Formats: sequence, structure tokens, C-alpha cells
Amino acid sequence: MSQSGRSILLVDDDQEIRELLETYLSRAGFQVRSVADGQGFRRALGEEAADLVILDVMLPDEDGFSLCRWVRAHQRLAQVPIIMLTASSDEADRVIGLELGADDYLGKPFSPRELLARIKALLRRVGFGQERAVVEVLAFDDWRLDMISHRLFHLDGEEVILSGADFALLKLFLDHPQQILDRDTIANATRGREVMPLERIVDMAVSRLRQRLRDTGKAPRLIRTVRGAGYLLAAQVTPHSHA
Repeated sequence: MSQSGRSILLVDDDQEIRELLETYLSRAGFQVRSVADGQGFRRALGEEAADLVILDVMLPDEDGFSLCRWVRAHQRLAQVPIIMLTASSDEADRVIGLELGADDYLGKPFSPRELLARIKALLRRVGFGQERAVVEVLAFDDWRLDMISHRLFHLDGEEVILSGADFALLKLFLDHPQQILDRDTIANATRGREVMPLERIVDMAVSRLRQRLRDTGKAPRLIRTVRGAGYLLAAQVTPHSHA
């Protein structure tokens, strides 16, 4: 996949890290902007969108968690992939970030090469550089998912904002309706690798998607848990085209 024209917004208050990553990622073909705090981040995204955000948790004016939440709450920005940078020993930071809609995390200290690999994998998973799907809309239960814009609509007219990770997981279920998907399959398809306790991270992702789909009862009817095996989408999926 060519990186030409792909833009990255880096948020970190460490000037040395900013300069190092700007140089390294620019050489890899990305257009990189960097800011030192939350105020600069909000201003930069307001001026120009980004294809991916690298967001440090610890910032001088506002933590990365609140900034991640802010991004996910805005329709125009909601699908921007986010990689959070966290203290390598603090699992709680990683859990919180992923629950808020971050797509990946990387513990400090890290190598620029590892970060570049994560960036490329994440952009592939959210669909950059891939051909558009022939089917434009998938209908299931009371929902319709626009495969091109990644917009999810309920029959009552509500639009639900999906993060890149939410969309990847929902697409996986829609590609395999009525089939049991184990946690390894879900993790590989949505994150491309095993992450901290595998079961925990997959269960968190499914729980978040159930919330988006109003499927949060004691016995979820749409995304069902198959004890000891994984998860299953209990719905018929019908392809549609835009008029």
C-alpha cells in the first residue's frame, strides 16, 4: 500500500519524540503534523482532517482519554483511526483507551519501526488503499450499514457513530452471519495480532459493538455468546445498492 498523501497527526508533549517521529514517518511517505497538547490537537483537527492520529495519554493540559472521547463524539472525526501511547506497565490506561474507542495502543518506550508497522496494519484494517466494496449497503435486523461511508443507520432514523475498530468488527460479523467466530478470528481480523489478555480485549470490543446496536440485554439477541466457542451474529444479512 502506498503511503503517499496519508496524513498523520501526532500529539505528544515530548519535543524529542515529536521530532524523531516526524522525521521517521515522513521518510516512510506520510505527511506528519505534530502538536504538544490538547488545545493544539483540537485546533489542528479543526483546521485539517487527518487519516490517523497518534495520541499520548499524558499531556500537560488535557489527557489523551478525554481527547479520544471528543474525537469519537464528532461525526466528522469519528472514523479517524487512533493509536494511543501509554506507559508500558500501565494496563489500566490501555483498557480505558480501547473502551473509549482507540484502535490500538503502544507502550513507551517503543521503536519507531514498531509504530510504523502498527500504523500500516491499522490503515489496512480500516480499508485505506483497498477497492470499494461492490455492495454498498448491508441490511441486517433493524439496521443498515453503508460500506462506503461506514455509516450505520437504524430503521427509526438514528445514525450511530462507529469507530474504525467498531466498523471492522461489525463487518466481520456481517461477512459471516450465523457462523460462530472464535476470539482468535475476531482478534486477527480487527487488530491483526494478539493484544493484552486476548479474551478480555475481544469481549470488550464485542460489548462496545452491542451497545452501538442496542443489544445490551441480559441475553443479547443479535450478537450471541456461544459459551466456550465465541460469538455469532444471529441475523440475516441482505445486500442493497444505493438508488
